[in-house]
Amino acid sequence: MAAYKAGIIGLGFIGGADPESGEALGQKLSSLDGSHFDALSGSPRVEVVAGSTRDEGRRTRFAKRSGARTYTDWREMLDKEELDIVSVATYAPVHAEITIACAERRIPVIYCEKPIATRLCDADQMLEACTKAGSLLGINHNRRFDANYRRLRDLVAGGELGEITSVNLQWGAGRLGNVGTHTFDAALMITGKRIEAVSGMLDLAGKPDCRGPAFTDPGGWGIMRLAGGARVTVDAADYATTPYHIVVNGTKGRVATGKFKTDFVVEYWDGETETWPKQPARPSGMDVCVGEIVAWLDDGTPFGYDAEDAVHTLEAIVAFHASHARNAAWIDLPLTGADRDRVVNSG
Repeated sequence: MAAYKAGIIGLGFIGGADPESGEALGQKLSSLDGSHFDALSGSPRVEVVAGSTRDEGRRTRFAKRSGARTYTDWREMLDKEELDIVSVATYAPVHAEITIACAERRIPVIYCEKPIATRLCDADQMLEACTKAGSLLGINHNRRFDANYRRLRDLVAGGELGEITSVNLQWGAGRLGNVGTHTFDAALMITGKRIEAVSGMLDLAGKPDCRGPAFTDPGGWGIMRLAGGARVTVDAADYATTPYHIVVNGTKGRVATGKFKTDFVVEYWDGETETWPKQPARPSGMDVCVGEIVAWLDDGTPFGYDAEDAVHTLEAIVAFHASHARNAAWIDLPLTGADRDRVVNSG
């Protein structure tokens, strides 16, 4: 029998692996690096026993797919079910409310979608509530759990690329809050450096958000200064057709990545090159994350991702908005005052 019971709040595309919800967004499940339902139910140590959503169709489809109990109100689910893991797979504006409620009920693990929140003050409260409760807060930045990204992190930490001089981030979908959060967080993971300052401009082309008119999440361009002086360039226009890539440049060589689950190409300045083949679809990054959640529940094995890094990632995104409002002026981190209440209206 499974050791741990899980519930999912938000039974749409990423939460409940609901194909119909993906179609409404113009996306397919095959494009995801896992889903909360697939990753949790795929673990022999976890049983998905409950799910919550206000959408009747999603509840019906999830119950048929999972055999789990379903609820219209997530609060009722938390009150009636004894859960070890709760996935918060809702839109970002309600991440904080739900996560804090889970922590107050002493849920051991809260596995929350990215971005962590839409305001830094909310993210701060999430961390505080989970720390007070002794709950593990995991954020679904799935590159943190990908073998090639971890290999690149270790390569950089081991000095194989020499001193890191710059990192180039590029993608064509805009949406700093929803897409950029993965890419910014990957840069933090790879370099092991904090962001000290941001200068950026938003792309105000007005591209409609796939999640609906309630959300406005522009792309943009800019520079981030890392501790130690290296720069991170960002090229993420709303309507760009440029391919996704991350390039890490060092004094001994560089590494280029493409879209998630693609080859990594390593070029050393002495002429040597190597290619790291893309990782298989399974285990997904979310599968690996759930495995590490189970290990933490079993015996306190350290979890591979500190949620404070997710707060710092959000801080960099908010800093783009703050810099744009000040005509691309350099904005020092950590942010203070009203900027910690500034909303990034990401889905």
